[in-house]
Amino acid sequence: MSKMTAPERGWAFYDWANSAYTLVVVTAIFPLYFKASATQAGIAASTSTAYWGYANSFATLLISILAPILGTIADFKGFKKRFFIIFSSLGILFTLLLAIVPSNQWMLLLVCFVITSLGFSGANVFYDAFLVDVTTEERMDRISSNGFALGYIGSTIPFIISIGIILLSQKNIIPLSTTVSSQIAIAITALWWGIFTIPMLKNVEQRYYKNHVPNPVSASFKQLYSTVKNIKSYRPLFLFLLAYFFYIDGVHTVINMSTVFGSDLGITSTTLLIVLFVTQIVAAPFTVLFGKLGGKYSEKTMIMVGIMVYIFICCYAYFLDSALDFWMLAMLVATSQGGIQAMSRSYFAKLVPKESSNEFFGFYSIFGKFAAIIGPVLVGAAAQITGSTNSGVFSLVILFIIGGVLLLRVPKQEVSVMTQPSSRDMD
Repeated sequence: MSKMTAPERGWAFYDWANSAYTLVVVTAIFPLYFKASATQAGIAASTSTAYWGYANSFATLLISILAPILGTIADFKGFKKRFFIIFSSLGILFTLLLAIVPSNQWMLLLVCFVITSLGFSGANVFYDAFLVDVTTEERMDRISSNGFALGYIGSTIPFIISIGIILLSQKNIIPLSTTVSSQIAIAITALWWGIFTIPMLKNVEQRYYKNHVPNPVSASFKQLYSTVKNIKSYRPLFLFLLAYFFYIDGVHTVINMSTVFGSDLGITSTTLLIVLFVTQIVAAPFTVLFGKLGGKYSEKTMIMVGIMVYIFICCYAYFLDSALDFWMLAMLVATSQGGIQAMSRSYFAKLVPKESSNEFFGFYSIFGKFAAIIGPVLVGAAAQITGSTNSGVFSLVILFIIGGVLLLRVPKQEVSVMTQPSSRDMD
């Protein structure tokens, strides 16, 4: 890590900063806090679950619509960092508000969550696009992987502190209610996100851009229309995005359905939290390893390795019948989940025209966001038809096979051929 430049470190540390949000607010603590708030207000469990699903879907739809539009505007000089600051600040501020809003105001909590989700996802569009500005093509694999690795490690620290506070309060070791301890956990996450965003704000600047035009908003819509209209000109790039849509759907589904799968095997919630924590720790060094091997054998090769590992995971899941099997499955996931995502990000960064990186990372965000639709439905349908959750997970093999076949069809000469002459700030 010490050999990274200041811009590379600043960029990578944003993964360290915001990954706690995913673990604490999206996955572990806030969903339970919201459910308790809704129950306290007399909302049925099924109804509050539905509202939670609607909120997540609305936030996803909103950022998917905005990402390519704002991304295209952000390609003009000076806009990329401005938009990053706006969205990250929005996410941090409203995450802090989640800890301040009275716990019985479940609807207000849900509104704040939608805004935090919008801020988190929106900032990530510009953050990912900054990869082309902070490093060279030769170092993208390593830097992208370091970011994911730092994210895995960084997310566990506030998570452990938060879980510790909640458990101590539940055992009456510290004089706090579960509600207050959950609010403290959410506040810690917001502060962690804000503090470790500072290196990104201090050291990262937009180097590749388009020069200003009289009406950047109008010009951005015209550029977006032109890109979609001339999509055949970007065949390697969009062929990769199509492959990414399928295999990343499988990756996200394995992550999102893991706790449900573990519960069906009879694994306790405490054990599941321990498995989640260990998976984060193990994933960090393997993500760095993927980055090093990507530089040696190519990102495309390492993505294919990740896909093959996930195909094996899905096949192995079919035979799972014990907690030990689940632990082994989780460790297998840890070997590849960060690596396949890191290699996908750096591979895509090499494909896009650098001065249009925000526009294309907007599309990258759309494909990643909507790649959470087919997998859960596939798992649910297969599990319902066969009466076995194992069969549901096994069905994800289809997504990885389709993604792998499409990835193999991406031409070998794809990297760098999309890059066009660009303006570059040499100051």
